Amino acid sequence: MTSLDPTPPIRDRYRIRFAKTGLLRWIGHRDLQRLWERVLRRADVRLSMSQGFHPKPRINFPSALALGAQGIDEVIEVEVAQSITPDELRQRLIDDNQPGLTIGSVELVAKANIGRTGVSPLPGFTKAKLHSSVYEITLPESYNAASPDFARIDDAIANLKSQSFLRVSRSGKEISAHVATSFPVLHRRDHVIHLVQVDNDGATLKPTEILDAIGLADLIEQGATICRTRVILVDQTEPHFTDSDRTPMFPDLITNKNHTLTDNLFKERI
Repeated sequence: MTSLDPTPPIRDRYRIRFAKTGLLRWIGHRDLQRLWERVLRRADVRLSMSQGFHPKPRINFPSALALGAQGIDEVIEVEVAQSITPDELRQRLIDDNQPGLTIGSVELVAKANIGRTGVSPLPGFTKAKLHSSVYEITLPESYNAASPDFARIDDAIANLKSQSFLRVSRSGKEISAHVATSFPVLHRRDHVIHLVQVDNDGATLKPTEILDAIGLADLIEQGATICRTRVILVDQTEPHFTDSDRTPMFPDLITNKNHTLTDNLFKERI
């Protein structure tokens, strides 16, 4: 007797790292999600949909990037309802050639569980959850070592690092962050401010809010640019801060390649 049960559905989760640059940095997070849906459909990728009256593609971003900032190591996870290798998926996305979107690595991180009620992570992986972000804030070209601008920036950073907490107001609510644990790396080297921001269970401060809180909000107005160079996830077994890992995934998309992070997680090099 032939079974009438349908073939168990495929539901594989892929983790994609990508760069968001150029004019694409001026679209918001929701628009970015819709853009990814279009890119995946143009690439002829069949997406796994949620249940209910209004099914939606199972797409997850562990961290939204602030409007106007560029990111060269962003992360998205998508669940796919077809059999496809990571290499084939990556090539399809590259072939779509979406301006401002550069495809990096593609990894299979989870497959449908035995009961087909969800997905089970592969060894070494969990659902993407942000651990920390690494930023580089490039100062305007008009700044130089002989001007008082560098001294003002260094003083503002030193003042922040001397405080226990940084508090900012957002939509009428106060958000606070413990300075030593939330910003374990914060310093200027030449024309770049290096910042590592550790995620916490509450609201996370934006780089622009940090600049504003230490009196450097005018940097953006004067032409400074913010770039997130790393998105570090909780399930990453090896830190990004090793000698062999200092080169960004897309080195041609960032001008400063001299990362100052060490093998010891979040320890500043003196």
